[in-house]
Amino acid sequence: MPSVCAAPNCGKETESNLKCPICLKKGVSNVFCDQSCFRTSWNTHKSIHTAEDGSDDYNPFPTFSYTGDLRPHYPLTPRRPIPKHIKLPDYAKTGKPISEIKNDRIGRIPVHTPKEIEKIRKVAKLSREILDAAGKLVKPGITTEDIDALIHKECLKRNCYPSPLNYYNFPKSVCTSVNEVICHGIPDKYVLQDGDIVNVDVSIYYLGFHSDLNETYYVGDKAKANPDVVRLVETTREALDLAIAAVKPGLAFRDLGNIIEEHATKNGLSVVKTYCGHGTGELFHCQPNVPHYAKNKAIGIAKPGMVFTIEPMLNLGSYRDIQWPDNWTATTLDGKFSAQFEHMMLVTEDGVEVLTARFDDSPGGAVPRI
Repeated sequence: MPSVCAAPNCGKETESNLKCPICLKKGVSNVFCDQSCFRTSWNTHKSIHTAEDGSDDYNPFPTFSYTGDLRPHYPLTPRRPIPKHIKLPDYAKTGKPISEIKNDRIGRIPVHTPKEIEKIRKVAKLSREILDAAGKLVKPGITTEDIDALIHKECLKRNCYPSPLNYYNFPKSVCTSVNEVICHGIPDKYVLQDGDIVNVDVSIYYLGFHSDLNETYYVGDKAKANPDVVRLVETTREALDLAIAAVKPGLAFRDLGNIIEEHATKNGLSVVKTYCGHGTGELFHCQPNVPHYAKNKAIGIAKPGMVFTIEPMLNLGSYRDIQWPDNWTATTLDGKFSAQFEHMMLVTEDGVEVLTARFDDSPGGAVPRI
């Protein structure tokens, strides 16, 4: 019976018997197509092994100059399997979103048909259900890996593919960004502490369309009692709401950054410039690009039928960011906390429809400023 190649950049079925010797010692069978797959993927694959000293938890980048208190906690668990009946995006096996790459050369902002919009609404609702399941789980003592396991399970239960999984070889089904992590945090063995904040960024693929949303959650009562943390989280939440309120036909996408930065500045916060909102639909990421800072040069005017995200990332300190050696985790340059909120929306004939809006019983939500 064929196995799936364990190389993150392969994922093909293979009849090979070439197995990782370290995994075999642990009683785990990870098969590779050939020596080439094994060698080229070693630096990524070895992250699932325990440390050489036998410890259950280690920092894979001990010489890196971290800017805050957070550290990665390896080993990572192996890539979670996807049942054969679930429809896959084009990058699920190769790691390369070919359709996205080709579309970037065109630069066209998709306008969706009524039938497509109905499907997107269904996908957006499912993604909200999945995020809410994670939000109910967030508390001191759970790991970000626990969140990933739950998200993966909730996706499969709804016949959805977790969009981050193997997107440019991202190893997990969700992004979990703790404290100074701005975005793209990789779930691992880190145990959430009372006083932390964590952003859970859920994206799913279903019925041929992607949905994308995220929220930042307070971990325990200590976080809600910290005035600076509350100011950060609630200002970010408000900035997104203010930007959404401005969306209607004729809006220049570049103007959204002015609204967000004005509110951030009034509250003593900075706006991350490296990452932006984006179109989403048949592609995980596409036009328009939606920067969150003022005086940007984004191209495009909102028209009915366009679907995109706004996802401001605000920091307590500098807006500048730095990336960990895992090539994903983006943190603040000064190690101070960062927060993010994201909704996916549809431009209507006379305004906007928030496709990923919270339900009446959604966990989390605004808290009073201190």
